[in-house]
Amino acid sequence: GKFGLSCAKLAVGMTSTRDLEKLLNQSINGDTDAFERLYHATSAKLFGVVLRILKNRAQSEDALQDIYVRIWQKAADFEPGRASIITWMATIARNRAIDIVRRQRPETDMEDGEIEVLTSHDTVFDQVALADEVRQLEDCLGGLEDDRQQIVRLAYLEGYSRAELAEQFAQPVGTIKTWLHRSLRQLKECLGS
Repeated sequence: GKFGLSCAKLAVGMTSTRDLEKLLNQSINGDTDAFERLYHATSAKLFGVVLRILKNRAQSEDALQDIYVRIWQKAADFEPGRASIITWMATIARNRAIDIVRRQRPETDMEDGEIEVLTSHDTVFDQVALADEVRQLEDCLGGLEDDRQQIVRLAYLEGYSRAELAEQFAQPVGTIKTWLHRSLRQLKECLGS
C-alpha cells in the first residue's frame, strides 16, 4: 500500500553515517558534487520530516530547498560526536518547518499546543523514519488497533491534517487528537523497549 511506498522511499540510498559525514566534509571544502550526493541520500527522509509538520507537498518541497541551503551554510558547525549526521540534518529541517507553521497560523489547523507536541513527540517518528529499522516501526504499529494504526499512518506518513482525519473517520477533531496522542505514547514505549 501507500505506506509500503513511504518505506521503500526511506530505504532508497541508504548510506552509512560515515559516508554521509564524508560527503558533508567534502561539501565544506566546496565540493558541490558531494553535496548533491548528500542531498540524494537524505532528501526523501528530510522531506518526510517536513511533510509531517507542514502537511502540504508543494510547501514542503519549497522548504526543502531552503533547508539544504541552511545545511550547506552550517556544514562546518556539525560535530560528529554530538549527534548522528542525519539527526542533525533532521533537526535543521524540523526547526525550519516549525518556523513556517508558526508564521502561517492561523491558516493552519494547528494550535500552539500541537506545535509543541510536534517539537517533542514527533521525534519518535523522525527517529524511525531516519533509522534504517522501518521493520521495528511496522511491528510496533501492528500492536495498535486497526483504526488507530491507519490514523497514525495517515497523519504521520501521508501528512493528513487533523480535520481531514476527522472527516474520514467520522469523529470530532478532539477525538482524533486524543487517539493520536495515545497511539504515539504507545509507539514510543514499544520502540523504546
